Amino acid sequence: MSVDSPSTIAELAAGSALAIAEAVRGGRVSARAICEAALARIAAVDPKLNAFTHVTAVRALAEADAIDTARAAGVALGPLAGVPFAVKNLFDLKGLPTLAGSKINADRPAAGRDATLVERMVAAGAVCLGALNMGEYAYDFTGENRHAGNSRNPHDLGHMSGGSSGGSGSAVGGKLVPLSLGSDTNGSIRVPSSFCGIFGLKPTYGRLSRARSFPFVASLDHLGPFARTVADLAATYDALTGADADDPAVADVAALPTLPELERGGEGLRVGILGGWFARQGTPQAYDAVARAAAALGATRIVELPEVERARASAYVITMAEGAALHRDRLRNRPADFDPAVRERLLAGAVLPAGMIVKAQNFRRWFHDRAVELFAEFDVLIAPATPVPAPRSGQATFVLDGKEMLVRPNIGIYTQPISFIGLPVVAAPIPGGGPLPISVQLIAAPWREEAALRAARALEAAGVAYAPEPVV
Repeated sequence: MSVDSPSTIAELAAGSALAIAEAVRGGRVSARAICEAALARIAAVDPKLNAFTHVTAVRALAEADAIDTARAAGVALGPLAGVPFAVKNLFDLKGLPTLAGSKINADRPAAGRDATLVERMVAAGAVCLGALNMGEYAYDFTGENRHAGNSRNPHDLGHMSGGSSGGSGSAVGGKLVPLSLGSDTNGSIRVPSSFCGIFGLKPTYGRLSRARSFPFVASLDHLGPFARTVADLAATYDALTGADADDPAVADVAALPTLPELERGGEGLRVGILGGWFARQGTPQAYDAVARAAAALGATRIVELPEVERARASAYVITMAEGAALHRDRLRNRPADFDPAVRERLLAGAVLPAGMIVKAQNFRRWFHDRAVELFAEFDVLIAPATPVPAPRSGQATFVLDGKEMLVRPNIGIYTQPISFIGLPVVAAPIPGGGPLPISVQLIAAPWREEAALRAARALEAAGVAYAPEPVV
């Protein structure tokens, strides 16, 4: 049966990526009709969310038409056939300057080729609708941008979307596109997932290519997908995996297809709960989400990672030092064109003693090894993703553990120690504890993305983890 009414097409376009692909492959709806419906929703809703910085309508319609032509010719279509997606504006998109959330990069030449992960999405049949807002140079946890304006929370427009992949979270949470791509250096996939109430995957460091994306901290940068369902997230991740000579950090480790693994759910998974640092400084909603996830997964044992506070401090040192080195010429030549808050942190990184940086890197290996030891006993560890639901836009401080603390540097207190050692994590939204959603981290051993995704699917099947409907 064909899908031909405008309202039905619009509903399908705002729904599951895999449902769209199935309908397009089966000829029940054209890729062009899905694309037009998504573009119409972006035109109607994005002025409220400010998720997009560029809408690539001409490109998107051409890609959709190519899919329809291929189907008419009997060509087998890819697993994401006709699915709209968009990318954080640090991914190269051919014909656009790669902004990385900045004013300075707007003067760069347009990209001559898409980023590797964009090419892989298109090869799988997905249709690129544009580039998404982000924190300047990815040095942000809030989703606020002084150049492009703030991306907004789809569950309350007065609240933060999270950063630095704020537009990526807002676009999927607001049902502008079923899928988006973002980056995560210290938490920039997991924080927007938590604030916007969607699923996000930070893969193992070295799993997905970063080729032709604008860097932040080369030794910490990860790229990954966002989606509203676990199956959509897994299917997107599967389409993105593979070796790439253009990114020397990509490891030669075979990737297990994860979508078929979801059928196993939580069966046989050994799940623990991270205590200590991860059981302090959060709000009751953060801990309630962990408790509900643990109950659904049958997790009762609490374990601790040692020296987590030191790990977070070391992550800060490495971030500041590598970020400052990357931006040294821009800091010298165009200091007034930076967001002052970003400029100050980069300048601080430029004067860090070399010995401090070496010490942080040496500690990193020790902390990694202690984490890996835990995975001899567990397949997945549960922790809060953020200490709070989304703060109000512009909010400077919040109270954690009875102390007033700065919002911007402290949103990532639970994500930074995990990024620091490159572990794969699924952020799973656990709504219901308050007016705004919040997420848990499902942390797995290196290269075990399928374990984290299976745990997320078990929570989804139990009705504990799901993406709530946006207000827009």
